[in-house]
Parts: sequence; structure tokens; C-alpha cells
Amino acid sequence: MPFLGILDDKNIPHVPGTVILEEVAAHSEVLTSALKHGTGPNAHIVLVPQPSDDPNDPLNWPQWKKRTALGVTVMGEILYGAVVSAMLNPAFYALSYELNTTVTDMVLTTGYQCLVTAVTAPFYSAISRKWGSRPLFLGGCLIMVVAQIVGGSVHSYTGVLTARIIQGFAVAPFESLIFVLISDMFFVHERGVYAAIVNFALIVVTTLVTVVSGPIIENMGYRWTFWLLLIFGCCQAVFQFLFVPETSFKRDSRYEIDELQDDNLKGLVALEHQSQLDQEKALGTAQRKEDVAPSTTSQNAPEAYRKKTFQQELAILGGKYSDENLLQLTIAPYLVPLNLMVAWIIIINAMFILLYVVIAFTLSQLFAPPPYHLSGSAIGYLSLGPFIAGLIVAVLVGIISDPLIKWCSRKNNGIYEPEYRLLPGMLGVLAGTGLFLFGYTVSEGKSYYAVSTAYGILLGGCMFVEIATSNYVLDAYRSMATEIFIASFTLKNYLLYGWGYWITDWTAKVGARHAFFVWGGLAFGLLATLPLVLIFGKKYRSLWARHNLLEKLHVKTHAE
Repeated sequence: MPFLGILDDKNIPHVPGTVILEEVAAHSEVLTSALKHGTGPNAHIVLVPQPSDDPNDPLNWPQWKKRTALGVTVMGEILYGAVVSAMLNPAFYALSYELNTTVTDMVLTTGYQCLVTAVTAPFYSAISRKWGSRPLFLGGCLIMVVAQIVGGSVHSYTGVLTARIIQGFAVAPFESLIFVLISDMFFVHERGVYAAIVNFALIVVTTLVTVVSGPIIENMGYRWTFWLLLIFGCCQAVFQFLFVPETSFKRDSRYEIDELQDDNLKGLVALEHQSQLDQEKALGTAQRKEDVAPSTTSQNAPEAYRKKTFQQELAILGGKYSDENLLQLTIAPYLVPLNLMVAWIIIINAMFILLYVVIAFTLSQLFAPPPYHLSGSAIGYLSLGPFIAGLIVAVLVGIISDPLIKWCSRKNNGIYEPEYRLLPGMLGVLAGTGLFLFGYTVSEGKSYYAVSTAYGILLGGCMFVEIATSNYVLDAYRSMATEIFIASFTLKNYLLYGWGYWITDWTAKVGARHAFFVWGGLAFGLLATLPLVLIFGKKYRSLWARHNLLEKLHVKTHAE
């Protein structure tokens, strides 16, 4: 039995997702010595997936290039995911009077934005699989520029609603496809810290947005939130164009050793050997030609190994990555929940985002009227608690996540199981605890600081769950990662749209204590299922490999 009680499976020689990570602990030197390994302290780590010999393979990019590409895209995620969704939250109550509408209608401006995001996300998934993610990121930047100009120019509720709807068209690429960049560029033993950073930017920064936007709206007017976002968005768009090349790459399937269903690595070893011979032969041919015409050396380099120039990497379209028709690609995110473990991931991932969003939706309603009488600025400052808690959790998980899976692999004779990524998710109990505390402190009129602390405990718990499940997707079901993240964010945004119609009215009707006790109970109930996934996850991965319903329906996922 694998370490930590994970049930083993012997139905197939190799369960996809399970890999040899610690070569020495696995005593697999004979089997894996010909494979590519990490460097420095990670020299004993077998690289998963195996990079090809092509310098244009994103797995072969230097670390500074990978981190720059991810960092710039994270900047876009912050602006178009975190800022856009939360920028008006602390002023819903005040804006309802300024724009002559209701708090519920103001909440629905975010709801309609989420609806557009949910509807467009599967189309973006299809486009990214066929032509890559770069054109979608750049298109999202341009759409957001238009949205900010509209939002900064209008003076009515209808105008604000229009701007928010346009924003929705730009949100999906930065909310969901950014996770795929991690699996495109980084190896299994590196992904934990980057997933923590992405989740921090998407979830925790949202809370800081209200701290900043509250005073801006109160002192300068809500239109300035759009104008400031336009300025920063234009800068980010330039960086996105210059420093984020296409990360989609067509790699021989034999390099994807985490997706194989057998332990026979001879095919990959032979491929590596033949590739080396071809390269040596091509270099020898180029050298002989150099003796005749030295100036033509670079032009005679083997095509498959010719590194793209900076100008070539600026191309918006990098090629075609799938021959499937767009309709089939579009419906794939709706079909991946046929995998029951994927369905669990989608529900958990979406619900633990919604559990902190319900507070964001009701903050203005709860704290602007008596007994708190807080201004928009003061309501925004309530989010300092969750920001600090989220920052602590992101740093903590970023530090321990990858060393934790290496330790677990050593304890498991060098074999890595993706279920090890779920261990930090156990601390998601803090989410349920925070919701109960929030409901109690608000209903009892407790201090501003107690409320903010409860809010922080909630967000910290949500962060543990979100980071754990995101890493699990990338390692256990990497071939479906794009579709899973798209499906999760689609579900989340559909629910946010629907909840916008009733969440504020229901909270006012039943009271904060009852409402947040219900959400807390839901959090505990969802988290109670995590140990079952930890124990039976490998069994189900084997079952799915043997009875893949998507293959039976002739629906291909991202890596196929």
C-alpha cells in the first residue's frame, strides 16, 4: 500500500499520474538513468514530464523566461480577474443611491459579468486548444481596454451594467487558462509554489481591491476605478505582447511519462537516443557546409531544433495545436465531469471560492446601515484581515508544498502519487470555522477587528483548499487540466450570477447568524469528502484509464 493509506491498484502496469520522482529512493537508476533529470539539489529528481530536445519547448526555457511569462500573466490575472470582479463591492450600498437603483441590482452588475464569463469560457477553451492561449490573453487585454473606457464615461446604472458585461468577455482567459501555463512551463516538482502564487493573485488580492477601491470611490467617484484600471491595463497589455510567447507545444506523447499506462520507458529512451543521433548528424552536416560557406551555418541548422528569434515569438498565432472541430472542443468542458473525481474537483474548487464571495456580496449591506454605520472606505478596510491571512497561507503553502511531495515520495520508495497534493487541503476546516465566527461576530455586533479576523480565517481555509485542488488537477489529470479549470470557473460564474438575485435579500431575511452558519455547515460537509479522495484517488485514476468515457464519446482533451 502506498504511503498515507492510498489504496494501490494492480489492474494496469502504470496508473497515469503516478511517477518515479525520487530516483535514489525508488532504486530505479537502471530504468531512469537515461531520462532527463533536474539540476543542482534536484539532480536526483526525474523530470516529469520529460522535455524534448527542442529549445522552443517551454519546458526548456530558462527559468527567468518562464517566471517572466507567468509573472506578467499573473499581473493580468490580478487586473482582469481580481480587480474587475471586486472593484465596486464596498460601494454597492452607496452606489444604489447615486445611480437610483437597489443593492440587489448593483450586485447583479457583477452577476451579469459572471454570466458572460461563464458563457464564453468553453469557447475560449476550444480556441486555446486549437490555436494556443496567446491570442486569447491579448484579445482579453484589448476587450478590457474598451470596457474601462465605457465604464469611465457613463453616468447611469445602465452604463455601468454595460461596462461590467463587456468586462466579462475578458475575464475567462486570465481566470482559468493561467493554470495551464504552469503545466506548460514547469515540472511536477516545481508547480506547488507557482500554483500558490496564482491562487493568491486570484483569491487574496480580491480582498485588497476593496481596501483600495473603497476610498477611491468615496473621494474621487466610481468612474475613477475604471480610468485607473485602464492605465494599468494598457501597461500590462504591452508586457503581455512582448514577454509572454505561446506556451502550447506539440510534444511526442512518449515524453508525457506521467500519462502512460505502462512502465515501459524503452520507447522514450530510444526516442532520446535517436534524437541525439539526428542532432549530431545535422550538426556534422552543418559543420561541413561551414567549411565551404561559413555564413550559412545558422540557416542550415536542423529545422526541429532551430530556436525562434524574439521577433518570431511575438507572433500572435503560433500555429495549430489540434485538428478537432471547434464544436467538439467547445463541449469538452461540459463533458469532463463524467469523470466523477473531476466532478468532485470542479464542485469543491467552485464552492470554496463562492464561500468567501458571499461575504463580499453582503459586506456593504451588513456594515453600511446601523449598528456599524461604516463608510465605503471603512468597509473596504475590513478586507485587510483576509488579505493578511491569505498572504500567510500562500507563502506557507508555497514554501512547504513541493518539499512535502518530495518527502512523501521518499517515504513511498521514490514513487510520487498526485494525492499527496491534497494534504494541505485538510486545513480547509478553517473555512467552515471562519464562516461560523463571521456569522456570530456580525450578529452580535462585535468589534470591527473581530469581524475582520473571522473573515481572514475563512479566506485562509479557502486558500488551502484551492491551492491543493489546483495542484491535484495539474498532476493527476493534466491531460484534462484546461477543461477542468474552464468547467470549474464556468460553474462558479453561473452560480454567482444566480446567487446575485437572492443572496442579499435572503441574508437580510434570515439574518447574518443563520446565513453564515448555513455556509459554514456546507464548508464542513464538502471538506468531509476530501479523505475519501485521498484514499481512493489512485484506484479511480486506474478505473478511468481503463474506462475513459470521453474516449468512448470520441471527445479529445487538451493533451490529446
